[in-house]
This record gives sequence, structure tokens and C-alpha cells, in this order.
Amino acid sequence: MKALVTGADGFIGSHLVELLVREGFQVKALSQYNSFNYWGWLEDVNCLSEIEVLNGDVRDPHYCKHITKDVDVVFHLAALIAIPYSYVAPDSYVDTNVKGTLNICQAALDNGVGRIIHTSTSEVYGTAQYVPIDENHPLQPQSPYSASKIGADAMAMSFFNAFDLPLTIARPFNTYGPRQSARAVIPTIITQIANGKKQIKLGDVTPTRDFNYVADTCKGFLQLAKCDSAIGETVNIGSNFEISVGDTLELIRELMGSDVEFLVEDQRIRPEKSEVFRLWCDNTKIKSLTGFEPEYSIREGLRRTIEWFSEPRNLAKYKADIYNV
Repeated sequence: MKALVTGADGFIGSHLVELLVREGFQVKALSQYNSFNYWGWLEDVNCLSEIEVLNGDVRDPHYCKHITKDVDVVFHLAALIAIPYSYVAPDSYVDTNVKGTLNICQAALDNGVGRIIHTSTSEVYGTAQYVPIDENHPLQPQSPYSASKIGADAMAMSFFNAFDLPLTIARPFNTYGPRQSARAVIPTIITQIANGKKQIKLGDVTPTRDFNYVADTCKGFLQLAKCDSAIGETVNIGSNFEISVGDTLELIRELMGSDVEFLVEDQRIRPEKSEVFRLWCDNTKIKSLTGFEPEYSIREGLRRTIEWFSEPRNLAKYKADIYNV
């Protein structure tokens, strides 16, 4: 089968590309166009010679129509994802996340693509009104980022309802692992400890998250793509395990044998009504549809992540002294 992965140059996308190649797919991997001809994390994948790298932008509908020709399945991951940056540049989130999703869905419809997996996020739920969070939980736009993803999800589902586009919305909870962006809390801590910092500035560490190792998230994507019963459905991908950010940081400190001190910095704290204080995934639906079971515990996943970030050639890719929005 021929697969197109948008956002393939990103964290999850690059791991998904590797999984698809291992599973025997012919893969077209979309990297956002830039004048440096830099392919992001695709530069580091172990299958670069086996994939076709495309350079373009999902904001261009004509380009989307071009790249979806003769494709069996599209994994649509291309998005702007940083919550802090969405506070200062919300318009760009609408352009990429909502309009980009419209462009991919319209192109897939026009070209008769057999399957679309559209990527959502647990951030659309906002702070949990009940736990664990199932797919019927109300959606709460607590940041411009989450609002844009709610809009993108609605746009995608409208193409299923209006045009029978064979589409599934995959809604992963907090994914972590090798190659994750430095704007996320786990890479922020690991890179600073690995660089010898004795004090680390953080935002609020009381919120809870359902952290998932990237290999498990990618496995969920693939299983949903193979499941006909998931067409027209929104499906959580998560572990059904809740842990606070603070406890996660303590676990990282233990695994790295560090005595680092954590300090709260005001600029890293979200506006009060924008903070998502609790996320805990109910993964009953994906289990019943596909038999999905997470393979990696939080301790094992963090151990593998720390091991990757601690390699000098990987650590050198991160600017640990800069607060990434």
C-alpha cells in the first residue's frame, strides 16, 4: 500500500514513517518546504533511502491535490502544535490546522484516497470534567491551539458525513519519546539535566497527564488505519494511566541520578483559564476496535527517552538554555 504522511518531518510523524516502512508500506513523507532543503527529523530516520521525501505545505490546496494522487492511505499529522506560541500567533494556527485539514480532505476526496487518519489531540477536551476521559467528553477550547484542533476535527468529520470520505479521527494523549520538541516538558527536563544544570525553571507541575511512549502512539495510528469499523469514528489513543507532571519530573530525576532543583517561573505558567489541569485517557474504544494495548510503561518509556537524549549527537540538536514557545 502507498501511504502519505503529512508532518513527517516532526516528532511523531518521523517515527510513524519508520513504522510504516517496517510494515511494508511505500511511503511518501511530507516535509514543510524551506529554502535550506532541511527535512527535520526525517534526516535522522533509519529508512531514508526507502522513502520519497516531498517538500511543500498543506496550506496550499493545489499542492495537496498533487501529493494525494495514487495514495491508498493518508496519515495527516501536519499541524502547529505549541500551545504558548498559539497565544501570540493564533491566525497561523487556523491557517495550518483548520485550512490545512480542509485542503487534505478535499484533495483526498478528489483523488479517491481509500483511507484518511486525521490527527487530533487530547487538548481538545480541556480540563477533565470527569475521568477517565472518553470520546463523548465535552470539547473545551482553552487555548487558540485547542480551538484550531477542534475546528480541524470538525472539518475532517464533515467530509465523512457530507461526502462519505473514509476517515478516522485519531486522538492521541500526551506523546513523548526520542525527537520530541524542546517546547514539551519531558525534553525540557532531560536536556537541561544532561547539560549539567543544577536548577531548572518550570511552569505549573500539578497538572496530570496520560503520557504515552511514541512507539505506542504510532502503533495506535496503524491499527486504526487497518480497522474498517473505525471509519467515521473519533478514537482516543492513550494508556489509561494518570501521573502528575511533578511526579514525572521526579521519576526523570531518579532515572538520571540527578539532584537538580526545580523552580517555578511565571512566564512558563499558562493563563489561569487556559491551563488544562487533568488529562486521563479512557482507551476502551480503541481496545474494543483494534485490540490495542500499550507496550511501554512510563518508567521504560522514560528510560529509552533519556538514553536517546543523552547521546551527545542528539543532545547537540537542542538549545537547552532557551525557553521554547
